[in-house]
Amino acid sequence: MTSKIVNINLSSCSYDIFINDSYFDFSALQDLLCNRKIAIISNDIVAPLYLDDLKSTLSDYKDSIFSHILADGEHNKNLQGWNSILDFLAENNFNRSDLLISLGGGVICDMTGFAAASWMRGIDFMQVPTSLLAQVDASVGGKTGINHKMGKNLIGAFHQPQAVIINTSTLKTLPLREYKSGLGETVKYGLINKPQFTTWLTNNATVINNQETSVLTQLIAKCCQYKAEIVQQDEKESGIRALLNLGHTFAHAIETYTQYTTYTHGEAVAIGMVMAAELSDLINISDSHNLRKELEKHLQDFHLKIMLPKAIDANKLVELMRLDKKVINNRHRLILMKSIGNAFIQKDVCEKDILQSIKNCQQ
Repeated sequence: MTSKIVNINLSSCSYDIFINDSYFDFSALQDLLCNRKIAIISNDIVAPLYLDDLKSTLSDYKDSIFSHILADGEHNKNLQGWNSILDFLAENNFNRSDLLISLGGGVICDMTGFAAASWMRGIDFMQVPTSLLAQVDASVGGKTGINHKMGKNLIGAFHQPQAVIINTSTLKTLPLREYKSGLGETVKYGLINKPQFTTWLTNNATVINNQETSVLTQLIAKCCQYKAEIVQQDEKESGIRALLNLGHTFAHAIETYTQYTTYTHGEAVAIGMVMAAELSDLINISDSHNLRKELEKHLQDFHLKIMLPKAIDANKLVELMRLDKKVINNRHRLILMKSIGNAFIQKDVCEKDILQSIKNCQQ
């Protein structure tokens, strides 16, 4: 067994991310579990696989455990799904001293966190992410939320978990497409400010694609550490934390346009990062003016999508991007790159250039 602990220290709180390749490790969290009701929130895909294992791990508290199962899918990350969690908490008399635990991928992490942030103006929760995307990104940093029909994650709150418990063995049951989706978010960290991580990913691409246990714990710990470094500087995304959204403004528009049925989040992010690289080349801010090709080669090491069909209306994508949370006073702010490992916030990006960069990445 291999294990690692990553700590996040914020001005408001601190918590640990426990990572191992064998089991759900709550051994250091007994004080947070005692004398309270515990609601495990999961979905109808993950619960049959891991709910009993999690309950067995928490058997000392079995008389205090409740579970609520949601329908799987990004399209269910909405007001109705969130409200069903709140109804469940009300029906079972959960109060401010009680605890929620997520068990699932990014959707469950986000929804459970938002329910915890909302219920009685905020109760404790823990994240138990079971997908690669959730383990390297969604479970860490305290962003919680749900989707609105006009855009992704438009409703939400910052609410930090009490702990994140990662068992990489859950990835063994993850469909290959979902695993690759997580790699879309993984690649992001190297592109932002860790060029050495990009090199490490390239050197280890074969074992990563083969999902070798020995490398997965390292991979996830590195991503969590890189995210922690940024979140610790800017918890509420007033500045540098926006860098973590590299490719996401494009990606969220793609997901909304296709109603969450065509692309996984990581696939959309990979395409969005290519569009960001194309835009960086187009407006002559990339150092090499060949950044897009460099990035495409890196993404193809992990068999990630890099192009969007021409059938998708580029003008509609730009319209959807106007609802992005980084837009200020109707002016686009995008995360662009000078080079791989050197991303920055670009203000006042011209819509004409955004539109052209999208079209240039369609085939």
